[in-house]
Amino acid sequence: MGEYFIHPSAIVEEPVCIGKGTKIWVNSQIRKGVRIGDNCIISKDTYIDEGVTIGNNCKIQNGVSIYHGVTIEDKVFIGPNAAFTNDMYPRAFSVEWEITDTLIKEGASIGANATIVCGTILGEYCMIGSGSVVTKDVPKQALFVGNPARLIGYVCKCGHRLGENGFCKKCNAKYDINSIY
Repeated sequence: MGEYFIHPSAIVEEPVCIGKGTKIWVNSQIRKGVRIGDNCIISKDTYIDEGVTIGNNCKIQNGVSIYHGVTIEDKVFIGPNAAFTNDMYPRAFSVEWEITDTLIKEGASIGANATIVCGTILGEYCMIGSGSVVTKDVPKQALFVGNPARLIGYVCKCGHRLGENGFCKKCNAKYDINSIY
């Protein structure tokens, strides 16, 4: 396998930077200028557009397309068929295509079939519920669900919902409510 693994059916354009221990699976397409960190999993039927950066220890599930303008930090999970946009005013006939950047911060988790509208920042260790449509910035450790997605609580770094007192029943972590709320 060497430094990283690329399935024979994957298309990887040059130049790209692929980190040690990363696996790129069936029918994935990685465009030129992409940077993928160490120990990532790029699952089947994914598309990663030119210039996208993906940090270390990320997991991109089946059927995800990540377009130019999206930056993904370390330890991010992106569920199956999650969608990203990159133009606020898309038209097939437009010659004035404008990329609007999106930032997914460390530890964020995006549920299956969620849509992330460009121009948003997803905070550290936040969680986006499956099927949600994110149209605004998400604070760190926030739990956002719905269409449009809205805040319904906060989550621990382990992923479980925090109680009103900032305590996680799963891993016993305690957070200062004032620092995350």
